[in-house]
Amino acid sequence: MAWYFMVDTYINEEKGRGEYEEYIQDVKPIVENYHGEYLVRSENVCSLCNKWDPQRVILIRFDRREDLDACFSSAEYQAIMSKRVNNVDSRAIIVEGIK
Repeated sequence: MAWYFMVDTYINEEKGRGEYEEYIQDVKPIVENYHGEYLVRSENVCSLCNKWDPQRVILIRFDRREDLDACFSSAEYQAIMSKRVNNVDSRAIIVEGIK
């Protein structure tokens, strides 16, 4: 069974992106090292709901939940996480898939 990690991101226009651009570059090889596959990584988002209007959406597929958990709890990820946390507002969910 596949596992999906989805995150939507909101960028404060007044504050700017800060180190978020570095985070985007740094996180990709970490995710791939833990067998994650990016399915969506885009700022081309069309919201169909007034209450939910993310500026960026990321969807990553993992074959195993253990790989997903290991990725985001790894020392490598923990070392760069502040570049996201301190610069953008984001919300993430983990979903079990059918494939």
